[in-house]
Amino acid sequence: MAVDIVMPQMGESIFEGTITKWLKKPGDKVERDEPLFEISTDKVDAEIPSPSAGVLKEIKVGEGQTVPIQTIVGVIDAAGSAAAPAPAKAEAPAPVKTPAPAAPTPAPVAKPAPAAPPVSAQTAAVPASSSATGERIHSSPLVRRMASEHGIDLSTVAGTGAGGRISKQDIEAVIAAAAGGAPSATPPASAVSAAPSRPTPPPPPAAPAPPPSAPGVSGGQAHVTLETAVPREKMYFGHYEVQPMSTMRQRIAEHMVASKRVSAHVYSVDEIDMTKVAALRAKSKDEFEKRYETKLTFMPFFVKAAVAGLRAFPTLNASLDGTNVVLHKEINIGIAVALDWGLLVPVVKNADEKNILGIQRTMNDLAERARSKKLKPEEVQESTFSITNPGVFGGLFGLPVISQPNVGILGLGAIEKRPVVINDSIAIRSMCYVTLSYDHRVVDGAIAHQFLHKVKETLETWSEPVL
Repeated sequence: MAVDIVMPQMGESIFEGTITKWLKKPGDKVERDEPLFEISTDKVDAEIPSPSAGVLKEIKVGEGQTVPIQTIVGVIDAAGSAAAPAPAKAEAPAPVKTPAPAAPTPAPVAKPAPAAPPVSAQTAAVPASSSATGERIHSSPLVRRMASEHGIDLSTVAGTGAGGRISKQDIEAVIAAAAGGAPSATPPASAVSAAPSRPTPPPPPAAPAPPPSAPGVSGGQAHVTLETAVPREKMYFGHYEVQPMSTMRQRIAEHMVASKRVSAHVYSVDEIDMTKVAALRAKSKDEFEKRYETKLTFMPFFVKAAVAGLRAFPTLNASLDGTNVVLHKEINIGIAVALDWGLLVPVVKNADEKNILGIQRTMNDLAERARSKKLKPEEVQESTFSITNPGVFGGLFGLPVISQPNVGILGLGAIEKRPVVINDSIAIRSMCYVTLSYDHRVVDGAIAHQFLHKVKETLETWSEPVL
């Protein structure tokens, strides 16, 4: 029985996806829910699981191609696993049909022999890469696979990503260094020689022809994984290099520009005394982690405060549909997660029904699976309000772009100790700037500042226990 493999919808307003890598090739056996191919959209870079067990019969959409959602990208023969042994048995009668019965007899025995070593070699490589990438090393499955394929020990690679995470660029740099300057020889000699005499940048990246190995790739959507793209995606010219934007980066650019064009962005800023929350967290975090086996961060406190603000001022928990304002009864908070290759906004569904522990566990789970490309499509959909946290990278505050179709997004600055005046005295307090970006078509400044005041009041007078 043939089972179609379709391009899934990975988020609201996402109507297409780009296949960046097939993890199986035609003829390979696959198990149900085994990673089958990788896709890239503006919201998600994800590994897509197989819808059925069987044998991958056909690949209809090649790597680098962008197709609409629900497009059939491949076919699985669900009966393939049962039919697979049949060809091996069918080879036995073949020698009987040949004129020389004695000569062909060794031939069938000799044929399986060459096929066995590659299989054992591949299986031997997998444990080697797994043992080399200990659990303490922060990296994505793609990075670990690249390291395995190029024989790189991740414990020797210095990560430049958030928290020391090893990114694709880090692995790419190691590969380029091992190649001994091969990447710089990739551009044609004429382009290299012309670069010093022409200070102007080279033509846009779309100019080069698509790689010959991917004849189906359209010029405007050439996006290949780094395993094959190191010499093809980059162009080196004297003192600079040119890198085409990834598919995710292109889609993020399109949606951010669209959001600025569609929504009338206005910004409000306030400052919150986080001393009480900081003291509670410092007192409880060790016991919290010991008891619940998860770290306690500041983010669930902000989520709870945002929920209180949205309950008091539901205009911010809304979206715009033409000339109609849609007020949502559910409170689903999108949390921006920075990745090595872009930005995702997984959603904490029904945040108003969760306590601190429930929010923290949900966020940790979503963030980890976002980084390992394991998010489900529904987990990046249906947000009614968003929060982003540039403060975790040391930012004083930011002015974020609204994530459509929301009408508001809360930006969190760094929590820092500063001198403030309290009762005509100077005191050292843990302070934090927060910003609210809101759509002035729906939300007025008075509502925005009242919302921020509610968030501020909730955090400064915090009374909910965390243990």
